[in-house]
Amino acid sequence: MTETETIARVDPPYAAGERAMLTSWLGYHRATLALKCEGLTAAQLRIRAVEPSALSLLGLVRHMAEVERAWFRRVLAAEAAPPLYYSDTAPDGEFDEVDTADAEEAFATWRAECAHADRLVEAAESLEVTGLRHGEPVTLRWILVHMIEEYARHNGHADLLRERIDGRVGE
Repeated sequence: MTETETIARVDPPYAAGERAMLTSWLGYHRATLALKCEGLTAAQLRIRAVEPSALSLLGLVRHMAEVERAWFRRVLAAEAAPPLYYSDTAPDGEFDEVDTADAEEAFATWRAECAHADRLVEAAESLEVTGLRHGEPVTLRWILVHMIEEYARHNGHADLLRERIDGRVGE
């Protein structure tokens, strides 16, 4: 994320078909995370919430790149998509390793994962398309609802982090 980038967030429609409604809410929450990071330096994005938590805005962006990758690539599309920021030896690497992480790379990776997910959703013939997680079928509908929940929860964290950094609050 560059300090001068401007984020456009579109309110979801009040009435729409199910797929349009779900993808609109997912897009809204993705844009909300970007807004929480807008205008901050890499150093500010690395600021932790409070000891002993490793939570930071940059960590959230890296985490959401991993979550997008896991649910859409690995579960829905059965792609071989190894983790980017965590491993068996660093299970919380997306959060723990932000001190040396490249913020621009993290935002580019997150955006690329979101774009790939969007292409998979667009190509799916219905919300009933399934992938597998731990051998159990998972519908695209479930994945989209889960992703909205995941972003909504973490956007609450992002709101508190942003307020701690510079006092900015809001949706």
